[in-house]
Amino acid sequence: MFNTGKFVGKTVLITGASRGIGKEIALKLAKDGANIVVAAKTATAHPKLPGTIYSAAEEIEKAGGKALPCIVDVRDEVSVKASVDAAVKKFGGIDILINNASAISLTDTESTEMKRYDLMHSINTRGTYLMTKTCLPYLKSGKNPHVLNISPPLLMETRWFANHVAYTMAKYGMSMCESL
Repeated sequence: MFNTGKFVGKTVLITGASRGIGKEIALKLAKDGANIVVAAKTATAHPKLPGTIYSAAEEIEKAGGKALPCIVDVRDEVSVKASVDAAVKKFGGIDILINNASAISLTDTESTEMKRYDLMHSINTRGTYLMTKTCLPYLKSGKNPHVLNISPPLLMETRWFANHVAYTMAKYGMSMCESL
């Protein structure tokens, strides 16, 4: 059956698309005929968390889209560049980037280990910045490019910082990348 959805022929690169919100967004776009780049670290099944880039790609194709599974660590420039290059080679460009990959630790300041702080900032903020920067030349050449970061609005209300300031800072860093 020929798909006439809004996203037919559009290429969407989604970080963290092997499970959760990223995969659900991918499946919705696939039903509308999009080409989906499943950019995530999960190449092998986890005992407690179902889903890999390959199983997500299979579901995407069953839903009506085309899929390209890419093993990507958004903290690693070589990995990010390789996934963007593979997307452009297979689909001819990138129309939409969805930065969904994220690390979470809802701990207070005293309980947040610096290793966890660094992980959240390297994935949430730096990874979003790196992926956006790498996709930007291809997005700029598109007809109607978009970058969507799965992050909150910048509300400087105490309640967002009181219980988990390190996480909020990392997610707000993602939000700030929307102005690139």
